[in-house]
Amino acid sequence: MTPTSVATAHSFVAQAAIDDVDLAALAARLGTPLHAYSSSAIRQRIGGLQAALSGLDATIFFAVKANPNLAILQLMANAGVGADIVSVGELRRSLHAGMPPERIVFSGVGKSADEIAGALTVGIHRFNVESHDELLTLQRLAKAQGVTARAAARINPDVDAHTHAKISTGKSENKFGVSIDEARRWFAEHRQLSHVQLDGLHVHIGSQILTLEPFRLALQRVAEFWRELEQAGHTVTSIDVGGGLGVCYRAGEDHPVAAADYVGVIREALAGYRGRLLLEPGRYLVAEAGVLLTRVIRVKPGIERQFLVLDAAMNDLQRPSLYDAWHDIVPVSDESRPLTTYDIVGPVCETGDTFARNRVMPECVAGDLLLIKATGAYGASMASTYNSRPLAAEVLLNQGRYAVVRRRQHFEEMIAGEQPARHWETT
Repeated sequence: MTPTSVATAHSFVAQAAIDDVDLAALAARLGTPLHAYSSSAIRQRIGGLQAALSGLDATIFFAVKANPNLAILQLMANAGVGADIVSVGELRRSLHAGMPPERIVFSGVGKSADEIAGALTVGIHRFNVESHDELLTLQRLAKAQGVTARAAARINPDVDAHTHAKISTGKSENKFGVSIDEARRWFAEHRQLSHVQLDGLHVHIGSQILTLEPFRLALQRVAEFWRELEQAGHTVTSIDVGGGLGVCYRAGEDHPVAAADYVGVIREALAGYRGRLLLEPGRYLVAEAGVLLTRVIRVKPGIERQFLVLDAAMNDLQRPSLYDAWHDIVPVSDESRPLTTYDIVGPVCETGDTFARNRVMPECVAGDLLLIKATGAYGASMASTYNSRPLAAEVLLNQGRYAVVRRRQHFEEMIAGEQPARHWETT
């Protein structure tokens, strides 16, 4: 997961089409940088996970933060997938995309009173509660509206997910969830909650997890707590096992867990559980379905290395600068060229605007079309207009066809909320 390593032989194999759409023709028509998503690949991931869950009372809730494009959310809704949200903006997106409120769960450590009230008003399925103050706020707001909110206690099981520190969420040092001791107190005092039905457990230990053991350990601890609660007379109608399934960012080196093996761990750890299971995959469903198409602006020789300067930048894909994340970068053309080594960078005025260091690639020239792989999650969703660069267009691909699902941002749209300081007021 570091951009300083030399690429494997797998990582520069050319790719001319995705979902039977010619990428060179697509880029020529729509320009670059350009985010493209394969709807067939997303449906395949959904179907594989649903098949693995066969026989279980289980529902998939897509983690909207991974890719909140309305077309992606509509695809999820059409496939029977719900939404795991962390903001009122994601709530509105999900509803706008056709997600029924009863298939929406609200996670996140910093839900505001206004966000909680709005989610109560539309009648979402469940709140994953992360602090005692949030629980009391939920009680107060639900009572004011005369409704009963369903809630799950998010458990922090203190499990190391063996992933990047910035996407680890299940250790005691992380801000997410509460200890089992604190959750135990919540259930013991549940009768004081006249308008909150605390009847669920939730756990999520991190993202981009490539081994089964962290899941197994976390779920064993949840299972022990669930059995303890039931023995004490509490009803646990749902267990939310979170998400975190990893994907392949680096060909030949990343070996993601198979959906069937992951579900096997869930079946084993929660054997005998009769309630409903919730899953919250995000990255797993969309990351490998997406690519970022980009053109070479120039090759810049340096004293110690040479730079391959692209028209995509850190504002289009933050993961490498934010997490030192590896993304395979390959040419679209399969023209045979000798291999060379580049630092692959964007045009933003930050040294951190670097996609890869010491990366082996076929020789490139200005105008060459490349694609950065596995950008369907946390690509466009984390994009910004830094350096006053417009947001890139997004397209959905489907069996030889494409549809623009977000047009390239115009300059006028970028500055639409800004204005000169003409009207001065005092507080």
